[in-house]
Amino acid sequence: PFYGEDFYCEIPRTFRHLSFYIFDRDVFRRDSIIGKVAIQKEDLQKYHNRDTWFQLQHVDADSEVQGKVHLELRLSEVITDTGVVCHKLATRVLECQGLPIVNGQCDPYATVTLAGPSRQVLHVQELPSEAKKTKVKKKTNNPHFDEVFYFEVTRPSSYNKKSHFDIEDVDEVDKMEIRVDLWNASNLKFGDEFLGELRLPLKFLRQSSSYEAWYFLQPRDNGNKSLKPDDLGSLRLNVVYTEDHVFSSDYYSPLRDLLLKSADVEPVSASAAHILGEVCREKQEAAIPLVRLFLHYGRIVPFISAIANAEVRRTQKLFTSRDPNTIFRGNSLTSKCIDETMKLAGMHYLQVTLKPIIDEICQVHKPCEIDPVKLKDGENLENNRENLRQYVDRIFTVITKSGVSCPTVMCDIFFSLRESAAKRFQGDLDVRYTAVSSFIFLRFFAPAILSPNLFQLTPHHPDPQTSRTLTLISKTIQTLGSLSKSKSANFKESYMATFYDYFNEQKYADAVKNFLDLISSSGRRDHKSIEQPILLKEGFMIKRAQGRKRFGMKNFKKRWFRLTNHEFTYQKSKGDHPLCSIPIENILAVERLEEESFKMKNMFQVIQPERRVLYIQANNCVEAKDWIDILTKVSQCNKKRLTVYHPSAYLNGHWLCCKATADNTPGCTPCTGGLPANIQLDIDGDRETERIYSLFNLYMPKLEKMQEACGSKSVYDGPEEEEYSTFIIDDPKETYKTLKLIIEGVGTLEQEHAQYKRDKFKKTKYGSQEHPIGDKSFQTYIRQQSEISAHSI
Repeated sequence: PFYGEDFYCEIPRTFRHLSFYIFDRDVFRRDSIIGKVAIQKEDLQKYHNRDTWFQLQHVDADSEVQGKVHLELRLSEVITDTGVVCHKLATRVLECQGLPIVNGQCDPYATVTLAGPSRQVLHVQELPSEAKKTKVKKKTNNPHFDEVFYFEVTRPSSYNKKSHFDIEDVDEVDKMEIRVDLWNASNLKFGDEFLGELRLPLKFLRQSSSYEAWYFLQPRDNGNKSLKPDDLGSLRLNVVYTEDHVFSSDYYSPLRDLLLKSADVEPVSASAAHILGEVCREKQEAAIPLVRLFLHYGRIVPFISAIANAEVRRTQKLFTSRDPNTIFRGNSLTSKCIDETMKLAGMHYLQVTLKPIIDEICQVHKPCEIDPVKLKDGENLENNRENLRQYVDRIFTVITKSGVSCPTVMCDIFFSLRESAAKRFQGDLDVRYTAVSSFIFLRFFAPAILSPNLFQLTPHHPDPQTSRTLTLISKTIQTLGSLSKSKSANFKESYMATFYDYFNEQKYADAVKNFLDLISSSGRRDHKSIEQPILLKEGFMIKRAQGRKRFGMKNFKKRWFRLTNHEFTYQKSKGDHPLCSIPIENILAVERLEEESFKMKNMFQVIQPERRVLYIQANNCVEAKDWIDILTKVSQCNKKRLTVYHPSAYLNGHWLCCKATADNTPGCTPCTGGLPANIQLDIDGDRETERIYSLFNLYMPKLEKMQEACGSKSVYDGPEEEEYSTFIIDDPKETYKTLKLIIEGVGTLEQEHAQYKRDKFKKTKYGSQEHPIGDKSFQTYIRQQSEISAHSI
């Protein structure tokens, strides 16, 4: 099988193996194990970021060993009455940690054995049986035993003060080993399960007669089972393994401040964040930590606006006749950063929009194949088309009606994309839509429908039939969202072009435009904006006079209401001059109004500064909800939004809800949250800065080359050397300054890391609980450190 799937996972710092298991799913949907690949921690760097084929190993108790054991050994000499020297060994099994849980339980015990030169077990005088055994500890994988076992190594010899042991005796002791086996006490007939073993030669007790340390448990015979290598086949993997040592915040201040300033640097190509995108091999590599860092510090919108503007300018300079539909389509830093932001900030949005219908598609399995060649026996082409059309219609509707749920950060980004595209391509009125649809449809909704498992909408890959249905839906939605003129020409397959005729009506294009208008309208008023106000909603409603005149009735009148992303107005009838205009930034809350206020249904209130309230009645409850949602959406970023409000009106000298008499009394009820203004993300800013430092450090040769390129451009400003032309350098002097600061900041952090490693190396004890004996990765680390310290000496 070819899988071609990516998994990104956090792993604990202390681990010994990264294992991949291959299962076989049988007809009863049970999983039986075929084999596994286990890569040792210290080998991960060896395979880092390259395709490798690994032989599958058998999976059994011997290969599934984990955990560690704490032992104390003491070898003492005893002179008997007859002057004969005996050697007595005391083995103390203190405790174990992290033993595997087998079939949901772990009732461990240990056996201790002394083995002689010919692997024969020495029969010990006190206990004729082969091994000594601890008590069973019930229901724990971290048992405390603290039991001592004595073994006599009896070799009569004359006592020799000079060497404690006679030569022959030394050889004999050297060849012996103590063996500790861990077992899981089983209630089943098959016997107890093996959990791991430890074999220690006694020769190391010659240096010191007592020894106490933690040891990693090993597979039986160290796992050296002779198996034919081609027994089980092999698995191809590409593992990318990174390990970050994150310091406390203050270490990162200089580099972090330099990165966060990126949006304000002129030109943006001279900023630290843009430079990271230039030197990384893949733009994605740079985009992931940058987006997380900027999101964490609330700087993502200005940064993306800056790089998007720069990209549009560059597009226009390079290709004066370029089709504006192709902007933001490449794998540029801008598109990768927007993709990453949508994936992080839009996860909840996808869940509420698409998950219910995708769950239904996965469970119901309606036939939707419309390719005549692929039809199964007994399937009807017309029925299948109808099934697919219904699914597309429903998904299209939930998407185009979901504008009010779109996260604010995404709306703000789409607003700036729309602005920069409209500014640069003033002759093309559609570019303001295509600039946004190329992200929200092509790079967000369509991929989420196609591969719901990658967007956490389903736990697993859908089955082939469901996958085919989702592919057909995704293609259609993508084309509907792209707003291109000749839709049918977009399809290579004639059956798709035929199917698409269902959707060639104007109402679909209008729905897409209305949706794009809503998600790309921002509450942020930009006075430099060239954009015409975007009309979001309009229609007749009834409003109550706001009482601006001292006298006169506060009566109800029918008015034409109009909402744009700049203001909320009403006039006598459509097209008249507005009678009242409320700027969006003056909307402090939009809430329902209790019926008892005016004995009227479907009412809501728009609260403005100085407690002024506009009371409005919509035609029905659906209309009322729509107006409340959309007004909340456009005003949710206003700085002075209220947290409390009065659910009823102020009539006859008091508030009907709380009976307070002063009309300026603060509200008595918390405002409804409305929409999640911004999703709170669990991001560690220091960790992301450490990641960025690691990338800069990795690509240091490129940073230096870029510095050379800046120098060359400043001095000669003539034909560039070929190797320098790969970098975007708009302002060599500014870029050089930033590069200098990056290289200094990275150098300082590198010294801190080196110092930390030296200190850690001095403090670390091999055989301690953190670094048990048998930890190969630690042995490799010790070897490297001793090489480094020898080199520095």
